[in-house]
Amino acid sequence: MNSNAELLKQLKIDKSHKEAPGGGPPWGRIAAIAGIVLILLAAGLGAWAFFGRRAVEVQTATAVAPASAGDAGAVLQATGYVTARRQATVSAQITGSLTEVLIEEGDRVTKGQVLARLEDNALRASLASAQANAAAAHANVTQNEAQLDQALRDATRQEALVGRGLVSKQIAEQTRTQANTFRAQLNTSRRQAQAADSQVGVAQVNLDYTVVRAPFDGVITDKAAQVGEIVSPLSAGGGFTRTGVGTIVDMDSLEIDVDVNEAYIGRVQPDMAAEAVLDAYPDWRIPAHVIAIVPAADRGKATVKVRVALEQKDGRIVPDMGVRVSFLEKRAAAHAEPPKGVMVPANAIVQRDGHDVAFVVTDEKARRRDITAAKPVNNDLRLVTAGLAAGETVITTPPDTVVDGTSVHVTQSAP
Repeated sequence: MNSNAELLKQLKIDKSHKEAPGGGPPWGRIAAIAGIVLILLAAGLGAWAFFGRRAVEVQTATAVAPASAGDAGAVLQATGYVTARRQATVSAQITGSLTEVLIEEGDRVTKGQVLARLEDNALRASLASAQANAAAAHANVTQNEAQLDQALRDATRQEALVGRGLVSKQIAEQTRTQANTFRAQLNTSRRQAQAADSQVGVAQVNLDYTVVRAPFDGVITDKAAQVGEIVSPLSAGGGFTRTGVGTIVDMDSLEIDVDVNEAYIGRVQPDMAAEAVLDAYPDWRIPAHVIAIVPAADRGKATVKVRVALEQKDGRIVPDMGVRVSFLEKRAAAHAEPPKGVMVPANAIVQRDGHDVAFVVTDEKARRRDITAAKPVNNDLRLVTAGLAAGETVITTPPDTVVDGTSVHVTQSAP
């Protein structure tokens, strides 16, 4: 500031100096003044360039097409994602090396369909051994049954001879004891045969574990392992061990999870009519309804999760798709046409020079748009009938310093 004051002092005309002989102007003094003016002008331009290049930090949102004519009766709009209530990462129940993987992403599978096979030579050998042991046990049962049958016949004859006095009673008792011994051996051999059959069952189950089957009808969304890799139901073994073969999603179980601001959750009721619009298909209106309001709030986001059912199933709907849900006072008519224009946050519309305007971010610059705004849909959204297009990024709560052409830096972007 002192240097500028000194420069201004030098601009004053010192009347003590006389004009150059001949009445001509003092060219030296004029040149000095012109130099000072140029210095001040350069300093001003430098300051303007420095502060003009500083980007204003702003928050943005995306202008979206209205869901339907029923938006006029929408009590709330929220964004969320498509989720599957029934999905599973399928794995083998034992550790083994994959010999076959029979799935690819996008394949439709049915319950019980074979998805993969593990190396099973050792388990097949164990099954064969168990079956041989079971066969031997059953042969022993047959032998004991024959011996018992013969012993019973011998005992019957000996008792008949005792009654006629041809043999002693001791011999008849010994024959009966031998028959009872064979009966006990037969019971033991039968129990051994049952144990052997159980071992066969265990070996068969272990062998079946080498075949990975689909637990329900669905679509493969992820193939997680290849032939030659080791699969284990446990998360051990490092990067060379896979815990799953693939992921199956039941497409009939798809629904929507949306986060509703807790300040507006009172507007949502179970079984309430709704309409969903996928981000991927903005012109497709899907009728829906509220399944349930999850009785838990997210402390960090101050939201409550709401489950919404899709009333139409379609192959275009896949998990994790972005979706916008309009909660309706009543179900929109099937023939209702969507209103013209786009939906934007209410705080994106400001008054400038007596007109409704919004600022669109283009190439990191704020561009002013004169718009025509309809009545508010709710406390959060307004319908803009002219001046904006769907998909454009608008600045929410633009500060007064933002004008057409201002450099901006987006710090937060809402869907």
